[in-house]
Amino acid sequence: MTSNKTENFLLCYPLRPNSCPKRHRLTVVKVAMYVLIVLMILKTVFGNLLVIISISHFKQLQSPTHLIVRSLAASDCLLGSLVMPYNMVQSVEGCWYLGDFLCKVHSSLNMTFCMSSLLHLSLISVDRYWAICDPLRYKMRVTNNTVTVFINFIWLFSFGYSFFVVFSGISAAGMEMLILQTYCVGNCVVFFNKEWSVICAVFLLFLPGMIMSSLYVKIFCVARKHAKVMSERATGGIKSQSSAHRERKAAKTLAIVMGVYLFCWLPFFTAAALDPFFNYWTPAVVFDALFWFAYFNSTCNPLIYGFFYPCFQKAFKILISTYICGIKHSNTLIFD
Repeated sequence: MTSNKTENFLLCYPLRPNSCPKRHRLTVVKVAMYVLIVLMILKTVFGNLLVIISISHFKQLQSPTHLIVRSLAASDCLLGSLVMPYNMVQSVEGCWYLGDFLCKVHSSLNMTFCMSSLLHLSLISVDRYWAICDPLRYKMRVTNNTVTVFINFIWLFSFGYSFFVVFSGISAAGMEMLILQTYCVGNCVVFFNKEWSVICAVFLLFLPGMIMSSLYVKIFCVARKHAKVMSERATGGIKSQSSAHRERKAAKTLAIVMGVYLFCWLPFFTAAALDPFFNYWTPAVVFDALFWFAYFNSTCNPLIYGFFYPCFQKAFKILISTYICGIKHSNTLIFD
C-alpha cells in the first residue's frame, strides 16, 4: 500500500493510468525555485511596464525609435504575465494542469512574444541605421505613423505564424510514432522535426542576428566618421554635435539590448536545432534551464534602458516619486 501511495503521489494525475510523473524535488528546493522565478517575473512585468508608461507619459520620449522600444517592452511584459507564470509551475512540478488546448495556446503565445521581440530588435537596428547613416531622408520618411504600421505588421505576423505552426502541427510532421510513444497526460511540449528545428534556429536567430550585427558595425563606423568631422569643425556646431552624440549613444544602447538578446537566446536555439539530430537526447530539465536563461533577457531590457539612457533614468525617477512617493513633478523631461 505504501508503494502505491508513493507512486500515486509522484504522478501529475494519480487517477489517470497514462499520467506523466511529477518531478521529485525536496520542498526546500521547490520553495527556492518558486521564490526566484516569482521575483524574476515581477521584475520582468513591472520593469517593462515602467518603460511602457514612461514613453506613453512623456511626449519627449515619443520618437519613432522609442515607439518601437515601447512595443518591445509590451512584448516582454506580456511574456512575463501570460507565459512565464505557467512555465514556472511546469518547470518546478514537471506537470501541465490546463489541458491540451490551453497547452497549444500557451505554446503559441510563447512563440509569438519571442518572435515579436526579435522582429522589434530587427526593426530597431534598421531604424538606427537610417537615422545615423542617412539622417536627412530619415527625418523626412520615418514618422510615428510609419513606425506604427511596421509595429502592427510585426504583431500580426508573429501571432499568425506562431498559431499556425503550433495548431497545424506542421513542425512535427513525420514524428507521429515518437509523439505517441512519449505522450502522457500532464505534459506540454511542442515537437520540432529536423527541418523545422533548423528553419526556426536559422530564421529566428542566426540570420537576423548576423544582419543586425552587420548593421550596427556599419552604424558605428559611420558614427566614428561623423565624430571626426564634428571635432574638426568650428565650435559653432555644438548643438548638432550633442545631437549626433545622443544618436550614437542611442545606437550603442540598443546594440547592447540586441547583444543581450542574442546571448540569452543562443544556447536555447543551438540546443533546439541540434537536439533532433541526436535523437532528442537533451533532458527536459536542461531545456527548462535554457528557456529560463532566454526569458532572463526580458528581465534585463528595462535595466539596460535605466542604466544607459539618462532620459529613461529621469523618467523612472519622476514616475516612481510621483505615483509611489506622492511627490509632484513636472510632466516635462529636461535633457542636459
